[in-house]
Amino acid sequence: MSDLLLPANETERLQHLHELAILDSGRDAAFDRLTELARDLFDTPIALVSLVDKNRQWFKSEQGFNCTETHRDISFCSHAISLGENLVIPDTLADEQFRDNPLVTGERSIRFYAGIPISISDGLHLGSFCILDTRPRTLSAREVLRLEQLARQAEELIRLHQQTLILAREKNEVGISRARYRAIVDSAAAGIIRINHLGTILEVNPFAQQLLDYSEEELKGQNVKVIMPNPWAREHDDYLSRFMQSGQAKIIGKGREVEARRKDGTRLPIHLGVSEVHNNQPEERQFIGILSDLQDVRAAQRAEQQEKTLLKILHQGLTDYQALLSKDKLWAFLMEALKELTDSDYAFIGEVLLVDGRKALKLHAITDLSWSKESKLLMDKLVAGDMLLSNPDTLIGKVFADEELIIDNKMQERFENSYLPPGHPELYRYMGVPIFDQGEVIGMFAIANSQKDYQPELAEWLNPFTSTCALLIRLYRQMHEREQINGQLRQARDAAQQASQAKSEFLSSMSHELRTPMNAILGFAQLLQSGKHPLTDRQQRHVKQIYKSGQHLLALINDVLDLARIEAGRISVSLESLNVREMMLDALEGLQPIADQYQILLQPDESTNQTIWVTADYTRCQQVLINLVTNAIKYNRPEGRVFIRCKIQGNQLRIEVEDTGEGISSDKLEQLFQPFSRLGAENSAIEGTGIGLALSQQLVELMRGRIGVESEEHKGSCFWFTLPLAEQSTTEPYNTAQRSDVEQKGIHLLYVEDNPANQRLLEAFVDEHPDYRLSLASSAEIALEMAASDIPDLILMDLDLPGITGIQAQQMLSRNPLTRKIPVIAVSAAASDKCRSELMSDGFIDYLNKPLDMDQLLQTLQKQLEH
Repeated sequence: MSDLLLPANETERLQHLHELAILDSGRDAAFDRLTELARDLFDTPIALVSLVDKNRQWFKSEQGFNCTETHRDISFCSHAISLGENLVIPDTLADEQFRDNPLVTGERSIRFYAGIPISISDGLHLGSFCILDTRPRTLSAREVLRLEQLARQAEELIRLHQQTLILAREKNEVGISRARYRAIVDSAAAGIIRINHLGTILEVNPFAQQLLDYSEEELKGQNVKVIMPNPWAREHDDYLSRFMQSGQAKIIGKGREVEARRKDGTRLPIHLGVSEVHNNQPEERQFIGILSDLQDVRAAQRAEQQEKTLLKILHQGLTDYQALLSKDKLWAFLMEALKELTDSDYAFIGEVLLVDGRKALKLHAITDLSWSKESKLLMDKLVAGDMLLSNPDTLIGKVFADEELIIDNKMQERFENSYLPPGHPELYRYMGVPIFDQGEVIGMFAIANSQKDYQPELAEWLNPFTSTCALLIRLYRQMHEREQINGQLRQARDAAQQASQAKSEFLSSMSHELRTPMNAILGFAQLLQSGKHPLTDRQQRHVKQIYKSGQHLLALINDVLDLARIEAGRISVSLESLNVREMMLDALEGLQPIADQYQILLQPDESTNQTIWVTADYTRCQQVLINLVTNAIKYNRPEGRVFIRCKIQGNQLRIEVEDTGEGISSDKLEQLFQPFSRLGAENSAIEGTGIGLALSQQLVELMRGRIGVESEEHKGSCFWFTLPLAEQSTTEPYNTAQRSDVEQKGIHLLYVEDNPANQRLLEAFVDEHPDYRLSLASSAEIALEMAASDIPDLILMDLDLPGITGIQAQQMLSRNPLTRKIPVIAVSAAASDKCRSELMSDGFIDYLNKPLDMDQLLQTLQKQLEH
């Protein structure tokens, strides 16, 4: 079919045609009479009622055509509905559009066509009412009008067909609705009761009969109040009358929960929904009530509430068990919860213990059953654990000893309470439940005197509670064991701390005691070497050996003292920015003679010439480096080499000291940092104490770094330590040559500081303030001598000095008549407001934090020197 012949509303037209369900329907006498009339009236051999489908034209009625349908492509009617107006073709052979049509050129030889479009809805043409002839002819205007009237009559017949179809469908739906209503009412899982405006029961479905225990005959004709208990029965008639008069619905069209009354008078909860039945009988209004049984719902609600309560109890018990245990409230909390869950008057919870190979029950919580002072004491003993239950033949014993669930709902009948002492509360129902953990009974709980009989299902429902009790008993035992172990550990720790303290004090005391005679030994050895009386070569060798051994012993004493101080927590480090390059130059300069003595080549690579700043203690950092380089020299091979490198790794600086010695076997590496461990070198000619590495490790860790070693036998070792990087100092190197050695005027400051960078910082400060002159001391010992020989106006004392600390130096200054009046300001990277009062009590007049703030320094100096 050409798109040119399709109406614009083709889709809607076809849908409308199909909804009429007229296509392929049987012959209809009314339509046939109409086509016969048209053929007779117009004297044509053919008259049709044609309906145009998607791909065909189908004839609802045909006279003289002798077929029921043709293809739409050759249909004259398609042109009529496409045009939407009357179509008259006087001579098809003379019409260019139709002369080649098979209906014209074929055996039918159609020469004339007149068709009127048929429509029962505006614009939706279903087909046409048409006449055809085998000879050419014309129609007058009067004849066209008659043909249009016949087409309108055909439309009325189609409308009639449509109405008949609608009525049939409605009738069928009414029948289906009635059957459906009956099926719904009879099989509904809810009670359905239909009443009239007087409240008389007209219909009761089977569910309502079963729910209320009535037959249909017993209820029909009765007032609905027969199934209503008060107060609903009293108010029902008023509800209906008010609604009938005012139309104001109070219960009609609404649902609510009420109670119904069974035939035996018992009540049951229901949900009642009432609605009006709208019918064609206004004189008798009807209402339908839907009754939903709420017994299971209420039971489920109660069960749900119990489940929620149970879960809440278990959650609190598990999450707060430590707090509850610490206050001895856990078991009492669980016991009260158990009573609430089971609606019982009495309960207890206990733990099973093994005593002399027999099971006994220790009660953690029990409802107070005391009825006298004696029974109260007994209850207290049971709860405190001073008294255990061990008789296996009682209702309690059968649970924890025989591992059985015991339920007795007839205790009065069975025992008549003869087993209870006089005054004991009466017991009439009892349930005891064992608490299992991995197949072993570790406890039990019991309840008594519920208003309802106990059932095994209750014990099953309490399984989560039982499991929680098992878990808490296990946790309780673990906590008890942990407390015992912690107690033992505390005793062992205290003993170890006392032993360590004693050891540290002993080492410290011994080190100090050894310093005095050692000072004399070294002093006299030096006097002998440089004395007025020359010694023989042999004597010189002996004295030299005495001095060398004394120096070695002094180094050992110093290391032992430092290690003892660290272990006792009496050593601190001053963490401040230091220039690694300068620290290394100072250290390596002093180590070069030792390297020359051992014929070892020191090789710091280019990385050590970089200006790198770290946060560390200058003296302690240098001490660690000297120790590692000294070891690399001593434990190297002849004419070996020592490499010193610096590597930046993230926010850390790694300093490496690598030697070309014999290396260390992997099984001995773990012993390296143990005090006094020399890994067999104690039997060699190499001097050492075995303390250096242990001391270095402690110092590096105090400076927030790490220390380690990588070694391979016969190839050498690489010792390394890390320090946190610091922001680069802004202090410019200060050329001391620019200072005048004769400049002695101005306020004299003595700065006691072991870090060269900090010394230069103060030198730069004094250069900017000519009213001051500066003296420097790198240790407290030097400062004490300088202060006594050239008394300064003020001393700036670093607290974290090697050897004598800043606080010790201040105490010594205050005891010396020459220096006790010198004001001393404390300087420290670790000072804080908290220690201010302590420093003041030690004799300092003020303190400054590192890094020094130049403005604050100037203000502090001016303030203190004004006094």
